[in-house]
Amino acid sequence: MSSSPLPNSPGSPGSPTPSGLSRAEAWRAPLESVLLPIGALLTALFIFGIFCAIAGANPFAVYASIYKAAFGGWSAWQNTLIRAAPLMLTALCTALPARLGLVIIGNEGALVMGGLGAMLVGLGLGTTLPPFAVQLAMGAAGMAAGGLWIMLAGALRHYRGVNETISSLLLNYIAIAFLNHLVEGPLRDSSFITKPSSAELNPANWLGTIPGTRIHFGLFYGLVVCVIAYILIQRTTFGFAARTTGGNIRAAKLAGLPVGKLTLAVCFLGGSAAGLAGMVEIAAVQKRINESLVSNYGYAGILVAFVSRHNPLATVLVAILLGGILASGGILQRSHNLPDATVLVFQGIVFLCVLYSDSLYGKLPWFRADAVSKATL
Repeated sequence: MSSSPLPNSPGSPGSPTPSGLSRAEAWRAPLESVLLPIGALLTALFIFGIFCAIAGANPFAVYASIYKAAFGGWSAWQNTLIRAAPLMLTALCTALPARLGLVIIGNEGALVMGGLGAMLVGLGLGTTLPPFAVQLAMGAAGMAAGGLWIMLAGALRHYRGVNETISSLLLNYIAIAFLNHLVEGPLRDSSFITKPSSAELNPANWLGTIPGTRIHFGLFYGLVVCVIAYILIQRTTFGFAARTTGGNIRAAKLAGLPVGKLTLAVCFLGGSAAGLAGMVEIAAVQKRINESLVSNYGYAGILVAFVSRHNPLATVLVAILLGGILASGGILQRSHNLPDATVLVFQGIVFLCVLYSDSLYGKLPWFRADAVSKATL
């Protein structure tokens, strides 16, 4: 004679998992972390559609144009992936310190400093070393410059109690001002009269493209670094210590964890990723230092980090999505008479919706533990 399993038997929906939670409760957090960002994106699409309608454009036609420009063909995919490469790296500048409970938004400044460091090394080495060695040196210089720049914000936070969000934001402006000073003064190339710029990087040291495509090898840098960052945070004792500190800093101190060293190390790693993005932009796209290096990839990386919930692997997918949106700016201007900055409006709407969705975690009745428990009785 068969009988239904008891509520707490191993086969029942409410039975405990090895962690002590019921099966429904164990699925609650992952499901919530997926559905809330999706809901935020759908809400942003709805609000952006209203904006387009007010501007005199058909929202559905705008969405179709964005899709066509981002993913409508191999050429569109190449444009998207070119823009996604630096976004993957700059997103880590926010995502990694977030594991410590820090809100770092100095991504643009770290990218600029990384680009400057890489360019100075590239110009200094010239053809004295093989191109691959020069590119490695440029990458190391870019990572060191970007890492030290963000580590400064972490040091101010830990040792002086300065809010890291404010300090990292202000560091952006300092880095941009420093860039303008150099390209209009010591680094200016008098033979380049279009706008103040440095001398061009030696073509032998340019970052090449994947054969048969326009996609530069910076995409591989982004993919590899995101995978390494995920393993470091999720599969190592260092990452466990960082996550423990972010969860409860007082408990971490009582456990004897070196909170100060962890703060400096994680901030350095996040900044070094954005600095590498600066090197990629210099060696693969710009080929010289000028104001074009300030391309808002750093600010967009903040959005990527928040949408991906600071998960290094999820940043890859979100960066590709946002890279496609950035690639559609031109077609919106040509086909719908919308300003080229419309994509920035879209980014801002998405960012606000994602920030609001963060306040809903654990509060919606469908995901609350008590509601889940009642549903499984």
